[in-house]
Amino acid sequence: MCAATVRSATAGSADDLPADQIQQAIGLKGTVSNGVLSLSQPRPETIQMMGVTLPPSMGMATAINFQSAGSGKVAATGDFVMVADEVNKVARALRQHEIAITALHNHMLHGSPELYFMHFWGEGDAARVASGLKAALGELKK
Repeated sequence: MCAATVRSATAGSADDLPADQIQQAIGLKGTVSNGVLSLSQPRPETIQMMGVTLPPSMGMATAINFQSAGSGKVAATGDFVMVADEVNKVARALRQHEIAITALHNHMLHGSPELYFMHFWGEGDAARVASGLKAALGELKK
């Protein structure tokens, strides 16, 4: 589910989104478009599928999206791109920060390395949600 699909009549305005605070808390710079802050952290290794190199822009980067949920809260969604040894560590960090895991799957056949994609949903105070996502990002190989 992309962040744009979660917008509703009760969502806060783009002016309510503390984008600078979120970026500082997570340690990533992103872009704001249509009220959604998009952040990305690429995988450090070269990723190939069936011998073809896939750049981060082809979905090989962890993607995090925030939007205002009104009343000083945010909603965040996206997916972590992980190798097998990172899956349980990232899941633990998300759950410890009350961020829901909504899906875990693999997109690729014959990929190198073998990657897993964990989708998440977090809602609440911007600093709390950002802190949880930063903790999960900390479990990924740099």
